[in-house]
Amino acid sequence: MGGRQVLAARRLLADTLGGELSERGTLIAARAVVAELGSSERLLELIAELASGEGDTEGCARLSYRHVLGFDKLLLIDGGPRQMLRVHVWHPGMGAIGKEDVHNHRSPLASCVVHGRLAMELYESGGDGELTADRYQESLSDGSADWLLEPAGRARLRLTHTGQYAAGSSYALPARTLHRAWCDTAAPTVTLFLETGAERRRHTDVFSAAGPHTGAVAKVPMDARDYLSALGDLAELLRSS
Repeated sequence: MGGRQVLAARRLLADTLGGELSERGTLIAARAVVAELGSSERLLELIAELASGEGDTEGCARLSYRHVLGFDKLLLIDGGPRQMLRVHVWHPGMGAIGKEDVHNHRSPLASCVVHGRLAMELYESGGDGELTADRYQESLSDGSADWLLEPAGRARLRLTHTGQYAAGSSYALPARTLHRAWCDTAAPTVTLFLETGAERRRHTDVFSAAGPHTGAVAKVPMDARDYLSALGDLAELLRSS
């Protein structure tokens, strides 16, 4: 389903990540895919095609929303749990529940910065860490896919890496890597984001130093019109860069 750019992206994902790969092999392949698809000209063509109504508009809109960490999360291609290609639009200064939380993911990921700049910190959990935080196990509710947070005690985290990723740079992380990221410029930052891997964890780990969180956070999906409008705005941003 979709036009030329959508079908080409689907083929690249399937050909590169469809086989049985080790975790390291998956990360290398996923990073290569986002670097190729995230080139400004190719991504703009894909976004413009999707904004015109090609692809699975209704299905992708249902899985697109404003994330609790403070960015718009737009699904571009749903290849099942092993190949979910999204674009994240980070807005500077956007307040959001949990935007400072350290967390990990359900599956390995790769990301490419397309526009702007992203800052990121990596952490390890350890008894002598300098950051004290409330720990939660995060899962998705069966009925609505809202985020559920179950308290899991207190923890200390040790900062292991700080980095800045400018447009054109990419990275890949194993699923359990603790990190946090944010828009590092006064203008929006756009990243291409790929969730992949053979298995998905049932929950993620969330560490908050900002105080207690509520037990559930609603996930509000976009409707098709808002989804197409967001893609159109994104295409204009990429054309102007």
